Amino acid sequence: MLETLSIKTTSRNQFVELTRQIRSLLNDELSRDASFRDGEVIVYVPHTTAGVTINENADPDVVHDFLLTLERLVPKDAAGYRHAEGNSDSHVKASMMGFSATVLIEDGQLVLGTWQGIYLCEFDGPRTRQVHIRFRRA
Repeated sequence: MLETLSIKTTSRNQFVELTRQIRSLLNDELSRDASFRDGEVIVYVPHTTAGVTINENADPDVVHDFLLTLERLVPKDAAGYRHAEGNSDSHVKASMMGFSATVLIEDGQLVLGTWQGIYLCEFDGPRTRQVHIRFRRA
């Protein structure tokens, strides 16, 4: 079954951690079907100026450094952009991050490293974004 999270972002460029919400949805799924223990979850954003990534969630400086680096690599007002909406950088950053992530599920738990979290990457906010979640059996 497809689940959808509605996430309100507050900045033009922002990472919003979704790990807790995805774990909650997984627990709901396990409650509905106790035989589901192993598989995967797919996290997908249907937007061209937002992405998904997995990275460190213990130190907020990592997210800061990520956003700083992306802005340096793909500045908002770089010369030569043609897209009339003025958000060409947002499209490029989203494509660099990717629009989905897959996480394994083992014995009813997300298989993430000790410091890993799942993030929505906003590059054209603030907006309300949809994040689709699908659990699949192994």
